[in-house]
Amino acid sequence: MIPWVHLDTSAIPGETASLRLMRRGDEYAIVVDSIELMNSRRSGSERALASLACARLRDRPAPRVLIGGLGMGFTLRAALGELGPGARIVVAELIPAVAAWARGPLAHLFAGSLDDPRVTLHETDVHHLIAASPGGYDAILLDVDNGPEGLVQRSNDRLYDVAGLGRARRALRPGGLLGVWSESPDRKFKSRLQRGGFAVEEHKVRSAGSGGRHVVWIGERMEGAAAAASTR
Repeated sequence: MIPWVHLDTSAIPGETASLRLMRRGDEYAIVVDSIELMNSRRSGSERALASLACARLRDRPAPRVLIGGLGMGFTLRAALGELGPGARIVVAELIPAVAAWARGPLAHLFAGSLDDPRVTLHETDVHHLIAASPGGYDAILLDVDNGPEGLVQRSNDRLYDVAGLGRARRALRPGGLLGVWSESPDRKFKSRLQRGGFAVEEHKVRSAGSGGRHVVWIGERMEGAAAAASTR
């Protein structure tokens, strides 16, 4: 078996664990300790996060989408494939090394997507962009952890708790969509989304071929009486 080769390491802000970029032949992985966050051969659910949401934005002339987490670029590339020339995609990546890997050893996976004129990359916490942009987005797509209970950075809980979902809802335009990726189902989080004023769809998507299934939630911002009823 071809051994894994350690290419680079980066600190995670506020954490003692480190993020590592690994390669085995033509396969790449990003890991924290012994936990694999993403793998270049298993991208189906990351792409589904974008396609499930962005396919519903095609009728909007100039949709604005926020992606939390750059990763290996699969969500970004899928969003670009779904959206037209008038779209604008903002990507928030907290760890500078991940952005550097995207233009270095992982550049072939990104296939020039960061140079697309529709894309703006910010090296910042997606929480800050959500909080600073009331009514600013047609969709917010979050893939910054292994799910609401699989946090890489403890402070990311503020994206998934009641207050965080409220901030995300306020950052969306009417009828806007909140997409969240998770390694596994989470009934409590799904219920929290519904109580937060979202009409929720849960999709179980294969990561690759016959591999395991991950979960993508798509929450549509409800308005008026429907939203009030969902919070009771």
